[in-house]
Amino acid sequence: MIYFDSAATTLQKPPSVAEAVAEAVRTVTTPGRGDYPAARGAAEVMLNCRTEAAELFHAEGPENVVMTSNATHGLNIAIKSMVSPGDTVVISGYEHNAVTRPITAIGNVNVRVVNGRLFDPAQMIDGFSRALDRDVKAAICTHVSNVFGYALPIEEIAELCRRRGIPLIVDASQSAGILPVDVEGWGAAYVAMPGHKGLYGPQGTGLLLCGSGQMPKPLLEGGTGSLSRQQEMPDFLPDRLEAGTQNVHGAAGLLAGIRFVRQQGVARIARQEAAVIRALGDGLSTMKGLRVFRKPGVDSSVLSVLPERMDPEALAARLASDGVALRAGLHCAPLAHMTAGTIETGTLRFSASVFNTMDEVEQVLRLLQS
Repeated sequence: MIYFDSAATTLQKPPSVAEAVAEAVRTVTTPGRGDYPAARGAAEVMLNCRTEAAELFHAEGPENVVMTSNATHGLNIAIKSMVSPGDTVVISGYEHNAVTRPITAIGNVNVRVVNGRLFDPAQMIDGFSRALDRDVKAAICTHVSNVFGYALPIEEIAELCRRRGIPLIVDASQSAGILPVDVEGWGAAYVAMPGHKGLYGPQGTGLLLCGSGQMPKPLLEGGTGSLSRQQEMPDFLPDRLEAGTQNVHGAAGLLAGIRFVRQQGVARIARQEAAVIRALGDGLSTMKGLRVFRKPGVDSSVLSVLPERMDPEALAARLASDGVALRAGLHCAPLAHMTAGTIETGTLRFSASVFNTMDEVEQVLRLLQS
């Protein structure tokens, strides 16, 4: 199988990830619940995962790294900690349902959507500049569109938020492990990310990186192994947000994935994935009947196309029968499609990982030409 759906989940993992999970299943239990080797080993896994994530993403310290089940889990915590009914928030026009649905669930939130042309960061900066006024309670922005691979100007948006004293929540689902993520440098209140995409960890893992001084509201209450006499959740991180038994086995795999990313280097991974997507884009752009969403010279690890005479899902099914794994449709991001004008059809999405090759690109192009 040729796998080009890593924006959903990376299928090919470094061998060390499965090995770490298997080792953890055999050797560790739950941190904070005992003073025997298996419990101490679990605590070490969790601390090492937090420490390496904090170093990679420039969080203040390992205690600011909260283990979640995915990016959606972290975004729900962040959004529901900062936004209440009656508040005004600013979001980009490229947000995933992981952002828009929690806002909708809160109810009676005034949402200002900053729309902008694809691959036009100057327009996005201007839109945020105009939208961020004294009434705004929080800004929420994806780093990279999961549909179009458009890297939003997050550093400039973060600077606008810092100058105006507006907390920023960043969805780094498509950038973590591929582009630089700098929690403290951005001054972000929260940055959420999955473990199972660009960090090559198992599904069911994720991270919520909490900025300095943040004290989020728990989504769940329960045992933490700390302050057990107290009936309120602890007032310190990460315990405040990690009720119940943690996914230590998943964290062991995520730690191995983070170490793989650090060893390879984020910049090298980005170059490699962009080269694969660039080659795909160059080849697809020569084919009649395909609209390719890209800006030449600005390539990421994600590329969307729109067949003019075939439904994207029908083309994805045809390619699947030839052994090519792609995703078609709205990609859980209808707002992005409304912004780009593809809401009626969706798109066919190619998304690469560090394990994709130029030979796979050539095979896919030959199949599409046949």
